[in-house]
Amino acid sequence: MTKLTFLGTGTSQGVPVISCGCWVCTSSDQRDKRLRSSVLIEHNGTHIVIDAGPDFRQQMLSQNVKHIDGILLTHEHKDHIGGLDDIRAFNYTQKAPVDIYATEQVQRAIKKEYDYAFGENKYPGAPDFNLITITGNKPFMVGNTEVIPIQGMHYKLPVLGFRIGNIAYLTDFNKIEPEEIEKIKGVEVLVVNALRREHHLSHFTLSEALHLRYLVQPKYTYLTHISHQMGRFKQIEQELPENTHFAVDGLVVECL
Repeated sequence: MTKLTFLGTGTSQGVPVISCGCWVCTSSDQRDKRLRSSVLIEHNGTHIVIDAGPDFRQQMLSQNVKHIDGILLTHEHKDHIGGLDDIRAFNYTQKAPVDIYATEQVQRAIKKEYDYAFGENKYPGAPDFNLITITGNKPFMVGNTEVIPIQGMHYKLPVLGFRIGNIAYLTDFNKIEPEEIEKIKGVEVLVVNALRREHHLSHFTLSEALHLRYLVQPKYTYLTHISHQMGRFKQIEQELPENTHFAVDGLVVECL
């Protein structure tokens, strides 16, 4: 059994957006409150977090996460690595560095952003990272769980999605090649970003995400990385095809 928990389902600004008075940002429906996109996947006894944005601390506390075996990073944008300082808590409770799986490009960004955690004069109490390189599209292990990288583009920036068991997680994609789609065809659960309805430079729109669903043919599809421009959950959820849903923060999905 694989368990997927949505820690956050919003964009880089989250929802509500600071100082915005639109009808989504002023909604009282808790399903319209979205932290930065991230998930927790539990598979074969292994606990994996994908992305650690600025809301990482809040997400770990809200889901009462006591242990993680590794953090997978999709790319180096701030809304995906901005919370890594808070792994210090896991360093203390697990008495070990936290394994961070990322490409060399993402690792360079981490070393720049968190320079105080590296080097000879490491700041006392700084987070303790164990950086592990993801190489191309080569599968790798986190604990006893196999992870298959899925390559895509976020405008001109290479990004990764991941297949873990029967779940595929793609966020911040706006392009994916046919050979990468083949790796996730027929998964039970597909999670894919759907920023808004209108064209966007670097993200799938709703229609593009639904087209990927058609190509992959999963049993269930969940849309994430949703902006306030998409609309209120109560209305937009009714427009989706069968077995397709807008994910919400805290949602738990289980599959074989």
